[in-house]
Amino acid sequence: MAVDLTNAALAPTEWSSSNGSAVSTSTTARKARGGKVFTRRSKNANTQPLPTKSDIYIFYSTLTGTSEKYALHLEATLSQHSQLSTRGIHTQNLDYLDDLDTYFVAPARFLENAVYLFVVPSYASESPLDFFTETLKDTYNDFRIDSRPLRNLGGYAVFGLGDREGWDENMYCYQAMEVDKYLGKLGAPRAFPVGTGNVSGKANDEYEEWMKHLIDTLTDPAGVGEMIDIGDSDDEDVEAENEEIDIAQPASLKLSKVTSAKDVIDVEDMGVIIENSRASSDLTTRKEMVGRDTPTFNALTKQGYTIVGSHSGVKICRWTKSALRGRGSCYKFAFYGIKSHLCMETTPSLSCSNKCVFCWRHGTNPVGTTWRWQVDPPDLILKGALEAHYRKIKQMRGVPGVQAARFAEAFTVRHCALSLVGEPIFYPHINEFVGMLHERNISSFLVCNAQHPEQLKALDQVTQLYVSIDASDKESLRRIDRPLHRDFWERFNQCLDILRNKTRQRTVFRLTLVKGFNASEVVGYAKLVAQALPCFIEIKGVTYCGTSSATSGPNGAFKGASKDSLTMANVPFYEEVRDFVLQLDTSLKDLGLNYDIAAEHAHSCCILIAQKRFKIDGEWYTHIDYNRFFELLRQGIEFGPMDYIAKSPSWALFGSEQAGFNPEDERVVSKKSKAYKSEQLAI
Repeated sequence: MAVDLTNAALAPTEWSSSNGSAVSTSTTARKARGGKVFTRRSKNANTQPLPTKSDIYIFYSTLTGTSEKYALHLEATLSQHSQLSTRGIHTQNLDYLDDLDTYFVAPARFLENAVYLFVVPSYASESPLDFFTETLKDTYNDFRIDSRPLRNLGGYAVFGLGDREGWDENMYCYQAMEVDKYLGKLGAPRAFPVGTGNVSGKANDEYEEWMKHLIDTLTDPAGVGEMIDIGDSDDEDVEAENEEIDIAQPASLKLSKVTSAKDVIDVEDMGVIIENSRASSDLTTRKEMVGRDTPTFNALTKQGYTIVGSHSGVKICRWTKSALRGRGSCYKFAFYGIKSHLCMETTPSLSCSNKCVFCWRHGTNPVGTTWRWQVDPPDLILKGALEAHYRKIKQMRGVPGVQAARFAEAFTVRHCALSLVGEPIFYPHINEFVGMLHERNISSFLVCNAQHPEQLKALDQVTQLYVSIDASDKESLRRIDRPLHRDFWERFNQCLDILRNKTRQRTVFRLTLVKGFNASEVVGYAKLVAQALPCFIEIKGVTYCGTSSATSGPNGAFKGASKDSLTMANVPFYEEVRDFVLQLDTSLKDLGLNYDIAAEHAHSCCILIAQKRFKIDGEWYTHIDYNRFFELLRQGIEFGPMDYIAKSPSWALFGSEQAGFNPEDERVVSKKSKAYKSEQLAI
């Protein structure tokens, strides 16, 4: 049960004059928490007046009503102020806000120059406020959208309510600090420093003092510059990128601080070195892949991951959230019948052997060519992953639009996408882990990067086996995937040969198209298909992951791009993906291969090509009969991909009017999208 720690506060109607300032007056600096100093820019440094006519929005979250009283008192105070009473003042409960995107992800035009004020309590367990803070974090880390969507706001300020006696000093009003931090990261100009009120002390006085100086700021005709949060630093991001060779080593041994030639180790030689020292390494304790409170741990958790054990992770997918609200599932539902709200996205190995230019994680996850870390047992990983997944599902309970039936169903995972980050097949006990999934009637969709042929060959039956095919030739693969193995191309081809011989598995090629890198290699891809003969081929446009030193591309590799990173110019439109698929289909037929275009999911910018054996009597059967799959496993007999097929729905087929969107779900189209504009023109 969630507990509102502001419950002990005095009724906000009993306001008294302040006799102790928790917030600075008009000085140049104040200390907000734990020595964190907020400094005002000098008036000569990019100062600008706050807008004097724009509306003011007061947001709050509450379970017991205390924070609401503070927010309403703020509204009343602002409305009675002679210089602010003419402005529109709106008070909104974050817990019941219909669409957070309108205010915080893609703000509507009417919010330009608006001022956002927040009254944020502290909770001892999960609550709708967690969903709001996660939305801010996800928006900041989502490379597919504007990285600074709140830059056109007129300003913002946050006040947090907490109990110093009930929290550790570092956790006091931590959610207010999180909101303040990520609003700034999303581009919003900080109008006034975050304030805090101690409900076991003088919360009312502290609130009055903060409000007094806030009003002074809002009515100051000279304007103020953005407040600089000196204590807020992204140094951990840089450290994480520098630690990608061995994240478990002490900070004093960072690779960037090597001082002698004998200390320099080529990452491609790590496997040889460890192999030669295997005997001695057995006598020492292996390090954790992702130790607690390390820069790598902090970077991944900041991106929304829950670290399980020492080398596994789980994260709730945005399509899971969408499906819970009845707004559609991902392409796997259209192609294979996976309902997103029943799917858990996890990995037993956060480490990878590639550093792809389009990596979602900006290179913050560890990398390596051999397993050199502690190994967690598979039962611990599965138990921890399920528990973490269900905790994240619980956070959706207060989100507007969540369907009760789907919310209840979501607490019984039926599918596991082993594709979150890293290389799942790298985990030494992957077969045992998959077996435990199957024992629970959880299907397994495992993705590998075609760099571990021995592990791929030894892999037992999975529901569906993916191999990422990011390029059609050696040099392109080197540029895009940036593999660590010296013999990466040989390993790649070995994996394709192994895939061809895994006739009992449902096999899939996953092609990620990156304009300027691999979106014109149609014939080369067709030849790779001829080599491996996968059951299916998924062609998907790359998802933009923002700028990062970890996503650097070749100089001049694409027009209009930075030499250091991918840009939106590298993201193909759906029409471009479709044109590529049509060309690939032609090339496959030219080679005499028996494939055809089967399904599409335009919302994921993804199209499916399948072997024609899955087209029976003119009907496509790309979906999976999951109950039949588990029956065959329990019987202990050999079976193949044609033994557990199911008919594809008409709305999922390529060329259908729905373009892969389930008509039983509600389609929500952003007013900024091309689809919305097209619909308006048609009216």
